[in-house]
Amino acid sequence: MIIGICSDHAGVEYKSKLISYLLGKGYEVVNFGTDSTDSCDYPDFAHPMGKAVESGKCNLGIAICGTGNGMAMTLNHHKGIRAGLAWNTAIGKLVKEHNNANVLVLPARFISYQMAVSIVRAWLSTQFAGGRHQRRIDKIPL
Repeated sequence: MIIGICSDHAGVEYKSKLISYLLGKGYEVVNFGTDSTDSCDYPDFAHPMGKAVESGKCNLGIAICGTGNGMAMTLNHHKGIRAGLAWNTAIGKLVKEHNNANVLVLPARFISYQMAVSIVRAWLSTQFAGGRHQRRIDKIPL
């Protein structure tokens, strides 16, 4: 399993720690940046990761910014991406179970790092439920 990960300056600390966590769990990780706390623009990192998930170079993605909204908005412009913003484990589970989110988005300024790990763990361990949820997902693309 190859997981792409990206952040802006607000999420870089969590991203760095999550890379270590994921590697420790046996995942292959591709870092799309940023690796600096200097102010930067989240689309510069979200778009390359989104393209990698769309193309299959990465199986899944994790994106982190201050509120999570900028990353989610950017990533969801990619036709093959379903980016779900989660701020607790229940939502982390549901974005996979009901929405088959292939990118998890985390709001670094609003959750603890421990919560980020719990959300990632819940998202990665949850299977898509299919059924009526697939019918709804099929209606998303314009």
